[in-house]
Amino acid sequence: MTTDAAAARMKDSHMTLDCSFSQNCALGSRQQRIAQLNDSLRRTGQGGRVVLTAGVAALQATVIADIVATVARFDKFDGDNDPYGEHDCAVLEVGGKAIIWKVDYYDRAMQFGSDDPADPAVTTRVLTIMLSEDY
Repeated sequence: MTTDAAAARMKDSHMTLDCSFSQNCALGSRQQRIAQLNDSLRRTGQGGRVVLTAGVAALQATVIADIVATVARFDKFDGDNDPYGEHDCAVLEVGGKAIIWKVDYYDRAMQFGSDDPADPAVTTRVLTIMLSEDY
């Protein structure tokens, strides 16, 4: 399945998978499935929630737009910044500002961590974009 086809299927936030912590998912390994879901949220803003910290939200609208666009385009994952292959965090620079983005996985009620981040039926993803000094 191509990345575009997988992304199109991921837009259905009620899609269910037969995938557990120790098994492979239909679309590849569990880590690959989590990475695909994280990439979809980061690139499209769909499949979860996007949160800007107060420091980012206080910037000019054009700067915020540049930051969000740069986070969406990020694809320089490697063993150093993505040791688990889940595409869940990175540090980058936008307009001279150090930016951190990260994805967290909660249960649907947003009270606890998700039991299975590979399964969007039981997971609410939250992409947080922050200035490094906000961390």
